[in-house]
Amino acid sequence: MAFRFNFAIEENESTEPGAHGEADSQLDPPKHEQTAHAAAACSPQPGTAKHAGKGRSENKLCSPAAREHHVPEDVSKVLENKVLETVSDLRYVNVAVVEMTCRDGTHGEDIVSKSVSAHSDLIPGVYEGGLKIWECTFDLLEYLSEADLQFANKAVLDLGCGAGLLGIAALRGKAGKVHFQDYNSTVINEITLPNVVANCVNDGNGTGGGDDRKIVKPPSKRPRKAECLPDALSKCRFFSGEWSEVSRLLLSSCEPCSKYDVILTSETIYNPDYYGALHDTLSQLLDRNGRVYLASKAHYFGVGGGIYLFEKFIEERKVFRISTVKVIDKGLKRFIMEMAFKDSS
Repeated sequence: MAFRFNFAIEENESTEPGAHGEADSQLDPPKHEQTAHAAAACSPQPGTAKHAGKGRSENKLCSPAAREHHVPEDVSKVLENKVLETVSDLRYVNVAVVEMTCRDGTHGEDIVSKSVSAHSDLIPGVYEGGLKIWECTFDLLEYLSEADLQFANKAVLDLGCGAGLLGIAALRGKAGKVHFQDYNSTVINEITLPNVVANCVNDGNGTGGGDDRKIVKPPSKRPRKAECLPDALSKCRFFSGEWSEVSRLLLSSCEPCSKYDVILTSETIYNPDYYGALHDTLSQLLDRNGRVYLASKAHYFGVGGGIYLFEKFIEERKVFRISTVKVIDKGLKRFIMEMAFKDSS
């Protein structure tokens, strides 16, 4: 699968902890993508660590109800008022523009103004960082390309999807179905769904090839039928809500979801309080012979999570085997991990 990125990521090992422990890189003025997601339940998840670290709340947090977001019949409406950028043949919406349009408080959860007011990319139980693209996402994208991971006809879940770049990579790899989950419905509606549509619609804007970022206009009218429309979009489903609630929705809906062959997730282990919910979600949704590919920093200052603590948690549960498949030793060390059931082939 040819899916190449040439982003120059500057490492900033600031000692001032942010939501994820350091100043994460951005693509450029538009803030970007995705993040670690969260299971902020109304009561602490069983088996999780005690609250510790900056940004944690001792109060019980009620998570939003899980819901499915459907693609409109007229997909051009998804891209209305969006500014698209492209790099390495990948399209994504300019998040800075989305943030400006969502600051008026009329977009349901009102996560943008709350994030601005709190001076934080992480407000537990309210906003879990999905409007940004965190650098480990690009690490995992590069690994998928280097390892030539085959998605053809497989069922894939982009867990904690944010901008949905991992799921889009699977879609381009001809996955049989790709599902996207983010904690916030605003992220799904304003970022994920538009990005997926933008990468499925060939509207003649000349976005193919080249590595230089450029601005392209969204379709001004209903797009012409393209190579992966409607087939690619028909493979996609979009969900918002806390992990365990989304799992219940998937497993109990009138369209029950079969288990996933591949689950992709990036920067979702920053908070130890969420490990129980993440572990249970993976064990419930992964096919018996499936694989999880997880990207993470070694440690998230200020919130306490990281790869070593998560590995220990997984080993103690004795459900999955976990191994390191790639180490990125630039600046703050980062890892790509592979997980599978202990009794899988």
